[in-house]
Amino acid sequence: MIETEFDLASAALETRLNGVLKQSAPLSDMIHSVPAIVAYASAAFTLLPGDVILTGTPAGVGPMVAGDTVEIEISGLGVLSNPVS
Repeated sequence: MIETEFDLASAALETRLNGVLKQSAPLSDMIHSVPAIVAYASAAFTLLPGDVILTGTPAGVGPMVAGDTVEIEISGLGVLSNPVS
């Protein structure tokens, strides 16, 4: 699914480790803009539905161990939750 009405200028990223907030930053703090990252990636390979572009996150999560759960939330888009194994 492609979100076409997402407001990048006001969006923020939050990372929670086992439900505890570890990171919080506006997307405007990124070194490269989201459109620039998507353009760069799509020039190198075809993006397909369901593809995820990993960009890294702000400092602060710290160590993770097997059994932990990491949640990444982008305001206006939703939450991606993954178990650590």
